[in-house]
Amino acid sequence: MAQTVRFYETGGPEVLKVEDIAVGDPGLGEVRVRHGAVGCNFADTYFRSGYYPSPLPAGMGVEAAGTIVAVGDGVAGWAIGDRVSYNGSPLGAYSAERVMPAASLFKLPDAVSFEQAAASTMRGLSATYWLARTNPWLKAGDTILLHAAAGGVGLLAVQLAKLMGLRVIGTVSTEEKAAKARSLGCDEIILYRSEDVVERVKELTNGEGVGTVFDSVGQDTFEASLKSLKRRGVLVGCGTASGPFPPISAFQMARQGSIYFTRPAFADYYADPAERAELSGLWFDHLTAGRIKVEIGQRYALEDCVQAHRDLEAGKTIGSSIFVIEE
Repeated sequence: MAQTVRFYETGGPEVLKVEDIAVGDPGLGEVRVRHGAVGCNFADTYFRSGYYPSPLPAGMGVEAAGTIVAVGDGVAGWAIGDRVSYNGSPLGAYSAERVMPAASLFKLPDAVSFEQAAASTMRGLSATYWLARTNPWLKAGDTILLHAAAGGVGLLAVQLAKLMGLRVIGTVSTEEKAAKARSLGCDEIILYRSEDVVERVKELTNGEGVGTVFDSVGQDTFEASLKSLKRRGVLVGCGTASGPFPPISAFQMARQGSIYFTRPAFADYYADPAERAELSGLWFDHLTAGRIKVEIGQRYALEDCVQAHRDLEAGKTIGSSIFVIEE
């Protein structure tokens, strides 16, 4: 038996239920993983609320790190005792132990702890493909606008951007979050609750605007993101914490200065084995070498999952949130 979190209906955090279930043996192409730590991501709330549809009842969570304790038939390249992390479907990461497809796994370097991996596999790999792939014209010396710069992905993206030689303007809600983003390299901070984002971006770029905006907030920041772009800039719609992006017309994009808009998905950048290896290698190399600091702002037990989701949705978190699994 293993502790796990499930939900039988969509709704608020209160629909999450903590249960003990039988794990079972891995089948064809599967492994059983004993978790050391589990990621708690804002995207998890999308499944719980029904914004991302999922057959019910369902497990919760897509990211964790741990050790392989059993290997099913047809699995090559993995063995009992291997340290792994993962991000992706099927749901069920909020658990002490689970059976899952071996194809979802990343080999975890010995220098990276389970907590670091659970706090950064999804976030770090997301930040990596955002910066390395979504705007092919992005280069050292360019200025970017990064919303939610003190969030779990934001703090990692700030550090990756600085390693790439980029100037980073970050938006945050509080002075506490501003201090955290600055401490990890954010060049300029905009306190979006008290400052006009577009005006400040124009001030900081001599009226030109930025070449790339990474917007993980969505509905509430969409207009400001568009207006912060310079001619032929790229708006990367990489999250919808405040709600989905509104429709954008081709004519609007032309009037804005021949801008580009992309709404990328993690799976599309990690589907090709060669690209998956290249991007994950880039991320884990940075982590192993200590060039990236993983900020874990909140640690919870699985039985505190309801409170964890409340904290996420209230914007109370700084850095990454994880569930710590007791041995």
